[in-house]
Amino acid sequence: MLKEYRTIKEVVGPLMLVDGVSGVKYDELVEIEQANGEIRSGRVLEINDDKALVQLFEGSQGLKISDAKARFLGHSIELAVAPDILGRVFDGMGRPKDGGPALIAEKHMDINGTPINPAARDYPDEFIQTGVSAIDGLNTLVRGQKLPVFSGSGMPHAELAAQIARQATVRGTDSQFAVVFAAVGITFEEADFFISDFNRTGAIDRTVLFVNLANDPAIERISTPRMALTAAEYLAFDLGMHVLVIITDITNYAEALREVSAARKEVPGRRGYPGYLYTDLATMYERAGRIQGKPGSITQIPILSMPEDDKTHPIPDLTGYITEGQIILARELNRKGITPPIDVLPSLSRLKDKGIGKGKTREDHADTMNQLFAAYARGKEAVELAVILGDAALTDMDKLYAKFADAFEREYVNQGFETNRTIEETLDIGWKLLSILPKSELRRIRQEYLDKYYPGFAGDAKEV
Repeated sequence: MLKEYRTIKEVVGPLMLVDGVSGVKYDELVEIEQANGEIRSGRVLEINDDKALVQLFEGSQGLKISDAKARFLGHSIELAVAPDILGRVFDGMGRPKDGGPALIAEKHMDINGTPINPAARDYPDEFIQTGVSAIDGLNTLVRGQKLPVFSGSGMPHAELAAQIARQATVRGTDSQFAVVFAAVGITFEEADFFISDFNRTGAIDRTVLFVNLANDPAIERISTPRMALTAAEYLAFDLGMHVLVIITDITNYAEALREVSAARKEVPGRRGYPGYLYTDLATMYERAGRIQGKPGSITQIPILSMPEDDKTHPIPDLTGYITEGQIILARELNRKGITPPIDVLPSLSRLKDKGIGKGKTREDHADTMNQLFAAYARGKEAVELAVILGDAALTDMDKLYAKFADAFEREYVNQGFETNRTIEETLDIGWKLLSILPKSELRRIRQEYLDKYYPGFAGDAKEV
C-alpha cells in the first residue's frame, strides 16, 4: 500500500517539505499529484523525525501545495532493462526519447547499484583497441579499467568520445562488445552530433545512449551517469557483454551536485563543492571492473573539462586519485591543428603494462612504447632549446630528436577523428618514426626486436 500525505508544508526552489511522514526512506521516489491530475516526481533527500525533504525533478514552478498530495513509492529510482535497450536513446531518467516503442522490461534495477566486493574483482589485463594511436600505443586501455580524459573548454573531447565509441573493440574474443554513452548537461547541438554520428556509422546498433540536456533539471543530471552504469551492469553481468561506458561531461555532473548541495544549505568544501564530492565520484567510478566467474566487464572513460585548464581543480584532482591514470588533451597541440590533441607525456595509464605484449598486442610493444616516450621527451626539450637559443645551439643529434618530435606529432598523434588504426599499424608507425634516429640511440629496445623490426616498418613486421 502506497503512503499518501496531504501535509506538504513548504516549497523553496526545487525542495519541498512534507510533514507527518512515517516509514519513509532516504532516496525513496515520490510522486506529487495536483488537483488537476498533473503528476510531478522527486526523491527523498533527507529524513528528520517525521519530516521528509524532497528534491523535485521538474522544479516547483506552478505547484499548488494547498491541494497537492505526496505519494511515497517505497523504492528508489529504478531503470527498466531488457536486451532491447541496445540501439535506443533515453533521457536522463531512463525514458525513451528516440520515438521508438516503450521498452518491455525484463527487470527493474536500482540505479545506485551495489558495490563490487573487492575480493570478487578480477584483475584487468586484456587489451581494448580504441583505434587511437596515442592511447593504444602509449597509454593503453585495459578491459575493466577507469581511464578518464582531461580536457579544456572548447577542446574536441566530444569528437574523441564519439571516435572511441565507434571504434573500440576487444580483440581475440567472441564476446559481444557494447557501448553505453551518457551525455550529461550537454547542449542540443552536442546531443544531435552524438546521435547523428552513431546513426551515420552504424555504431548505434551496439550503443545505449542516455542524453541529459543543459536545460534539464539538475537532479536529472545527477541520475544520468547512474542510469548509464546500471544499464552497463545489466549488459555486462547479466548478458555477459564487454561494455565500454563513456560519460561526458563529469564537470556538469559535479556542478549539479554543488547546486543541490547549496539548496540543502550544506557546508561547502573546496571551491563550493560539497565535502563528499570524492565519495560521490568514487561511487560511480568504482562500478567499473570485472567479476570473477563472470564473462562480462565494464570499462569506463569519464570525460571532464577542467575549469581554466587547471589540473588541480577539485574535479580532475579527485578523479585522478580514484581512477587508473588520465588522458590529457593539450591546448597547444589543438592550436597546431593536431587531432586528437592528446599530450602523451603527462598522460598515463597505470594498467598499460598488464594489457600489452606477446599474445595481447605484440612482443615489441613495451620496448617501443618506452623508447617513443623517451625520444619524444628529448625532442621536445631540443625544440624548446632552439626557440630560446636558436638552431645553431643544437648539436646534430639534438636536431635529429627535434625532427623526430615534429614527425611524431604529425604522423603518430595526428590521425584525425575518422581514422581507425589497428595496434599493428600503430606499432609500425612507431618503428618508422624511430628509424629517424640511429640504431645506437634506441637503448630502451632489446637487440632481438631491433634486429627484427628496425627498419622493418610499413608492413614488414608480422604479428607474433
